[in-house]
Amino acid sequence: MRQIKEVARVIPVFAETDVLVVGSGPGGLAAAISAARAGVKTMLVERYGCLGGNLTQVGVEGFAWYRHERTIDSEGIGIEFERRAKAMGVTQQEPQSLSEAINADGFKYVADVLVQEAGVIPLLHCLVVDVIIEDDAIIGVVTESKDGRQAILAKRVIDGSGDADLAHYAGAPYIKTPKEEMLPVTVMFSCSGVEKKRFLEYVRANPTTYKDWGKNWEMQTDGKEDDLFSPYLEEPFNQARKDGVIPAGLTSIGGTWSSITDSGEATYLNMVHMTGFDGTDVWDLTQAEIEGRKQVMLAINALNRYAPGFEGARLRTFGMSVGIRDTRKIIAQYNLTEHDVRNQARFEDSIGIFPEFIDGYGVLVLPTTGRYFHIPYRILVPQKVKNLLVAGRCVAGDKISHAAVRSMMCCTVTGQGAGVAAAISIKDNVDFNAVSISSIQTALLQQGVRIY
Repeated sequence: MRQIKEVARVIPVFAETDVLVVGSGPGGLAAAISAARAGVKTMLVERYGCLGGNLTQVGVEGFAWYRHERTIDSEGIGIEFERRAKAMGVTQQEPQSLSEAINADGFKYVADVLVQEAGVIPLLHCLVVDVIIEDDAIIGVVTESKDGRQAILAKRVIDGSGDADLAHYAGAPYIKTPKEEMLPVTVMFSCSGVEKKRFLEYVRANPTTYKDWGKNWEMQTDGKEDDLFSPYLEEPFNQARKDGVIPAGLTSIGGTWSSITDSGEATYLNMVHMTGFDGTDVWDLTQAEIEGRKQVMLAINALNRYAPGFEGARLRTFGMSVGIRDTRKIIAQYNLTEHDVRNQARFEDSIGIFPEFIDGYGVLVLPTTGRYFHIPYRILVPQKVKNLLVAGRCVAGDKISHAAVRSMMCCTVTGQGAGVAAAISIKDNVDFNAVSISSIQTALLQQGVRIY
């Protein structure tokens, strides 16, 4: 590979803060708000033009679609996101659960309001490209934006990038699933012009359950999920493949619908699942965006022909960015395991709970029996780097534990824990390795988190 020598240069420090959060998905957003509420100056840097990550930028509106009658759910800022969105009129009842489908565009505004109320300093359209390290401790980051190359200094840093970008830049150890085994990527889309009544009549006449997921996707369940209703569409795409509307071997098209508005908008169609793409590879990302949009148009054509109520439907929006489920995961002080998430693990350093919900790597377990596990603080603390915590889907763990903690609601649990821990670490002037767990837990309890 050819190389060039980059000329060394002095760059300006354009901001300093107590806590710097990079990435504003559910984990990063929760971290920034909770840190600010804990009383420290907090800055939130986001590469796109809105906050919210997977929810707003990708368009995943099913924030807590796993929730059923006997679910013991997380408490804290994630529930606040959901309830606040509902109060601000940007949700609909999610069709398969006891939860709210959060409108992706509406939550952009909700997130703006939440960070402003908390006193967080947001910075949009700003990409973090490197970290600044002194004595194995991160003391800031290097950014690129319309203002050029600059630096932000911080006492503590939280990596909410989703891909453990900062941990990677800092040389912290991590694992990455081989590309051929990574969870699929998705271009979400929405349609307008849907005849809601006609489509729902078709759904009632052709009910689908979670057991149907196993027809096209290799999947294991506990059995208790099999007969529950799922907004899953398969037959229109099978017919499209049979008739040549979709290429016969293209099995990546098919999936779930969510809310249908009275005005005929299907706002969250999760119907393209493409494997073999690495979300940390810019060439793969480019190909996935282009191929995903192509497959969306094929899916809409199939819906027009074979899904009653969708005859006149047209593309409304693509997600702003391809949805990534699986890239880097840090190696931390403790690495969560499949046994932990399947067997109600209990930890003395718990920063919150999450129901027994697993979705990924061929496993689907819904939390219908009241079982839940603890989230330990140690999975946020990377090895070999000081002043850094990681929140969101790149916390430490194996494949099946990742299939649990990657959920947006669980990302808010790790995010809120990281934000509070950062504030306590600054106030007590101690490293993340030495911060008082009891102090973190006390502060989290004050913010409405269920610890045990």
